[in-house]
Amino acid sequence: MRWAALLKGVNVGGNRKLPMADLRAAIAGLGWRDVRSLLASGNVVFDCDEADEAAVIAQVEAALAAIGLKTDVMARDLAAMTAIIAANPFPDAADARPQHLLVHFHRETFPIALLDRVPSIYDGPERLRAIGRELFVDYPAGIGESRLHQATAKLGFPKCVTARNWNTVLKLAAMLAG
Repeated sequence: MRWAALLKGVNVGGNRKLPMADLRAAIAGLGWRDVRSLLASGNVVFDCDEADEAAVIAQVEAALAAIGLKTDVMARDLAAMTAIIAANPFPDAADARPQHLLVHFHRETFPIALLDRVPSIYDGPERLRAIGRELFVDYPAGIGESRLHQATAKLGFPKCVTARNWNTVLKLAAMLAG
């Protein structure tokens, strides 16, 4: 089975530094095959015999811990990634500014009720929509100046999450397919 593992907070702002060669070696060390990384932000695609997502996550996290990196990992297969792409509620953003459309990957179904509370403490331009385990966020004014993160932290959004922009989501899907 082919999987994409997405690591949380790797090589972002100088934190959790991990050369992609070390990531590939850690995954290959599990006996998994055709290990390829994408960008330097902790994306790795591989083949293995494991069909259970939770088991894949546990093994990747253990392999990372063995090289001194403790971080959360999300995993998706091609069917899941294809469904995420098809479910995109903001196709206009995907076309106009794919680098400002983020998909937040969670392990559990996103608690939609949290989205109803955002307007009570934050009135920014971002659009948010949760579909299953993913939270789609369109940042029309850009990500760097947004104050959405502070609001979502205050509201207790899930912390076991990692985000990828739309371009990266599409590239990961292509890697899974090929």
